[in-house]
Amino acid sequence: MSNLHSRPLPLEQVQVTDAFWRHETELIRQAVIPYQWEALNDRVPGAAPSWWVHNMKAAARAVAAKKAGGAYVPRHRSDSIVTQPPEGTAPDPDAFYGWVFQDSDGYKWIEAVAYQLMIRPDAALRARAQQAVDMICAAQEEDGYLDTFYTLTGRERAFTCLKDHHELYCFGHLTEAAVAWHQATGQDDLLNAARRFGDCIARRFGPGRERGCPGHEIAEMALIRLYEETGEEKWRHLADFFLDVRGVDPSTFALEENARRQAQGQAPLPVTAERYAYYQAHMPVRDMREATGHAVRQMYLCSGMADAARINGDAEMRRACEALWRSVVDEKLYITGGVGATHVGEAFSRPYDLPSDTAYSETCAAIGLAFYARRMLQLELRGEYADVMERALYNTVLAGMAQDGEHFFYVNPLEVDPAACETDTRLSHVKAERQRWFGCACCPPNIARIVSSLGQYIFTQTEDMLCVHLFIGSTVRARLNGGELTLRLDADLTRDGKVTLTVLRGEAEGAIALRIPGWSAGGGFQYPKTAQAREENGYCLIRGVWQPGDTIQADFAMPVQAVTASPRVRETMGQVCFARGPWVYCAEEADNGKDMHLLRVCPGEAANAQIIKKEIGGLTVPALCVPGKRVRVPADAPLYAPWAPPASEDAVITLVPYFAWNNRGKGEMRVWLPVTR
Repeated sequence: MSNLHSRPLPLEQVQVTDAFWRHETELIRQAVIPYQWEALNDRVPGAAPSWWVHNMKAAARAVAAKKAGGAYVPRHRSDSIVTQPPEGTAPDPDAFYGWVFQDSDGYKWIEAVAYQLMIRPDAALRARAQQAVDMICAAQEEDGYLDTFYTLTGRERAFTCLKDHHELYCFGHLTEAAVAWHQATGQDDLLNAARRFGDCIARRFGPGRERGCPGHEIAEMALIRLYEETGEEKWRHLADFFLDVRGVDPSTFALEENARRQAQGQAPLPVTAERYAYYQAHMPVRDMREATGHAVRQMYLCSGMADAARINGDAEMRRACEALWRSVVDEKLYITGGVGATHVGEAFSRPYDLPSDTAYSETCAAIGLAFYARRMLQLELRGEYADVMERALYNTVLAGMAQDGEHFFYVNPLEVDPAACETDTRLSHVKAERQRWFGCACCPPNIARIVSSLGQYIFTQTEDMLCVHLFIGSTVRARLNGGELTLRLDADLTRDGKVTLTVLRGEAEGAIALRIPGWSAGGGFQYPKTAQAREENGYCLIRGVWQPGDTIQADFAMPVQAVTASPRVRETMGQVCFARGPWVYCAEEADNGKDMHLLRVCPGEAANAQIIKKEIGGLTVPALCVPGKRVRVPADAPLYAPWAPPASEDAVITLVPYFAWNNRGKGEMRVWLPVTR
């Protein structure tokens, strides 16, 4: 199975029935998407303004003025990454406000809506999204250019700061939204807008034209998706170009910086690429072996590289993807499926540097890791890829959203002391409670789009194989070797690891591959006697002629496990955390009181943990009660004293799934707990 080349199924062929995930997808539909539309319109009291609708409408007026033959003069010319109205003044209706990449927030929102429409038609939701699509189309210039920042601040400067000003990033999100909207509605209005912007980009960049590549990656995988949707080779070639010039001397980023420096009378910078590791532009992509720089950028680049390796059969690109995967998973991955250890640049740190309290672990980076894992699964059926994808989805991705659908985490630490967060500037990036919105609001709509497209992570398929990666209750329609099957996947990981896949309708010959989860302590498969099975790379491949009533059953043991990190991880020495199935657990002040640094656990007691149900934010989750100790601190204890065994008392430590923390008020939280005997 070294060259699988599977593909996700269309979302309309997958219906999620799983109680847990059904709750999350309905939360997106009923709460998150409406709330985010209000946020994009700047109608959420107390939340940072989005400026998305404001900018789109202002750009549309500017475009209309240009089309009418008028001389449009920008109100403000700015090179700032973020622009706000001067304090105490009303916003100028014709000025650009917010971050330079603000356009992308609305694009992600449309993409999430499109996925929801694929799952279940909704005329009111579609009409609301059509308003956004119409705004975007009205803001597009006659030559196809579509970026409100430069339309409103000076079009002559477009494409002169690819490193930092994110036009190609916005194009990528526009394209992702356009393909999803086309698939959901059959309309080509947004798809044509993306094509026209793509043509505008391709007239400037490409072989024989100007060299350039995205400062923030996503255009690469978006272009591959546009190619797969339209069959137009030019999009694949443009993606290849962006990948091929990245990190090659002379650096495209250095060249554009020097052009600006020359205009300002400054001395030029060296044009070597090695200075741009933060942007993953320090060496050619096929030579990359270590994940570095801005974590979201790195995950998006890896996703685009994996797509290109699959589409082009590029063995060197694939080897780079595999090496970068090893760097992430073996040295730089949080137990919660988060990546990006440092707030300095929202970046990867050195190997094994995984602090808990200062962790950055941006929600978007975990989403990017899930993108990357799914694409590696499309290249090769390997259980490890699905294990990591599952860990990210069930933990850090969901932790980014409160159960009210109206509050969000940007940063996902593994340890929180609210008092420290509020007084220690070293922890200023860590929030003890979710925020209503962000000026830089990349994460909330990103959560909406990945949860809404969950069906594309549960299954992928080839012409003769259906691959089951996640055990999420659902029904699926798939074609194997020309025959169509409808199957039901029964599973409830909030309860146990029992899985049943039943053929409901149809007949087809082919293979069904079910993942053998890395968290399982065992469990055999039962399948029709006429079928043949073998285990390979963490999957059980069962081949046969499938008919109604055929079933595959597995009972994956889900013990509570005490997990320790490598001794190379300095921050977690002498500590353990608890996991069960896909869930990583944490202790919260709501259950265990303050000063949770005084709690101690015995790893050997994991087998004696009690599994209970706990309602958090309207959702029933599987919680754990683990025997432990609490250190007693005498009121007169001095700052320093001769060592003596600490006095402690028995305690029952309650642990809840990490994603669910901070749904019961502000308080302390810890994933890793010190060990006692």
